[in-house]
Amino acid sequence: MSRIAENLIKVHQQLEINAQNAQRTANEITLLAVSKTRPPEDLIEAYQNGQRDFGENYLQESLDKIVELKDLDICWHFIGPIQSNKTKAIAENFTWVHTVERLKIAQRLSAQRPTTLPPLNICLQVNISEEESKSGCLPEELPALAADINGLPNLCLRGLMAIPKATNDINEQKAAFAKMKALQLELQAIYPHLDTLSMGMSGDMDTAIAEGATIVRIGTAIFGQRQKK
Repeated sequence: MSRIAENLIKVHQQLEINAQNAQRTANEITLLAVSKTRPPEDLIEAYQNGQRDFGENYLQESLDKIVELKDLDICWHFIGPIQSNKTKAIAENFTWVHTVERLKIAQRLSAQRPTTLPPLNICLQVNISEEESKSGCLPEELPALAADINGLPNLCLRGLMAIPKATNDINEQKAAFAKMKALQLELQAIYPHLDTLSMGMSGDMDTAIAEGATIVRIGTAIFGQRQKK
């Protein structure tokens, strides 16, 4: 059995344990394989072992992979920062975008989404730890941003995404993820279809699942240490 196959088994086993500990079921949680900097061969190996959702950060790199792997039934998620000149290619090639933080970007994605494709699934990125170095809207900006984006014709506002401040303190992790869950519940009262919380990575997946994550973004635990871009 290959290294990636073994790692996927371990991650799924851990996900199952985390879900049980949180009194949830594993099928409520999507495992998103973060494949930035990974060669197509690694994605193929993961695909052959059942992985279907892949997250990419770098647009040109991801477009090359999308072309090379076009015959595979992959669900592509864009999880990197978005500049205005990148929206057309993202709108045309991805099923999910996790990193929308401005109305202008959402408007461009909606206008440039081909009408032959289903609406683009959108998560609003929240700067939950309010770090100057992090992207994302502030929590208090969410209600207005959600109201503006929810009406755009070629987008489907699905939920929220966050990358909390890196810490090994479980209580700090828990507080950030719990705050994200509270924000989702507030928006769900207005938009019942907001069913997604994209949060948790290889180092804090267990805490994120305990606090309600529905998508966990896992790279290192599947593919090993990241390659330099």
